[in-house]
Amino acid sequence: MVETTARVVTAHASRYLQQLCKHWAHKLDVTFTPEEGTVTFAEAVAVMRAEPEALVVTITAEDPSVLEQMKGVVASHLDRFAFKEAPLGFDWS
Repeated sequence: MVETTARVVTAHASRYLQQLCKHWAHKLDVTFTPEEGTVTFAEAVAVMRAEPEALVVTITAEDPSVLEQMKGVVASHLDRFAFKEAPLGFDWS
């Protein structure tokens, strides 16, 4: 199991979290509140937590290559919803 986390600075973390979860809920298993969301992809899980000044995203996967792919998927979708602020900074660690 591999994991990575990014803290994405934005004043609109809760809004973006909810938009992402609603978007993915059409095809994936998703649970969310305004403060936290979990999206279960086929080979990975993304957990998002809204803080006052940032959205914290943690992705867990079995395979490192899937983890790398999912980092791009999450970042591109978030940038799409945050188009006024995009590109957002993702410092994965």
